[in-house]
Amino acid sequence: MLNIVIFGAPGSGKGTQSAKMKEKYGLEHLSTGEILRSEIKADTELGRLADSYMSKGLLVPDELVIDILNGLIGRQGDVKGFIFDGFPRTLAQGEALGRMLKRHGGDVHAVVSLEVDEEELIDRLLKRGRISGRKDDNRETVESRLKVYRAQTEPLKEYYRTRGLLKNIEGTGSVDGIFASIEKEIDRLVK
Repeated sequence: MLNIVIFGAPGSGKGTQSAKMKEKYGLEHLSTGEILRSEIKADTELGRLADSYMSKGLLVPDELVIDILNGLIGRQGDVKGFIFDGFPRTLAQGEALGRMLKRHGGDVHAVVSLEVDEEELIDRLLKRGRISGRKDDNRETVESRLKVYRAQTEPLKEYYRTRGLLKNIEGTGSVDGIFASIEKEIDRLVK
């Protein structure tokens, strides 16, 4: 089983590149953002709880996200592996992901980190908000999300770098050009 974490600030292209990895490598794409947004849209208890954090640009509590993912992984059956998009976001989540995958007989094999300049991220997110109507893609929330990312998520880079798993990828340029850089890293793992 091949398990990849796709890592990067909001707006770095994680969803776009995850879709390309899913298609090429046959991995299941688990986007915590999409999972939580669908719960919010369905107005479930989980969705209302998640929205109380997400609407302020804050991270949903670790225990909640970990429980959701553990359940999803347990229900997947026979799969080639997973792309974790939007998780982990904290060091505690990174450690929990490792423990959770071990319980399911797996591990993290690579962490693809999409590197994009902050002004480019802000421009991308504001444009996405205008096009998609996503309420959390407004300037105040975007700046808050980037601040949270820098404080809570960036320390994961060092955690995964010291484990030899971090693959820094330039996240600007064409979608296909960025994916070609990702392919070079992942193809080394599947050969």
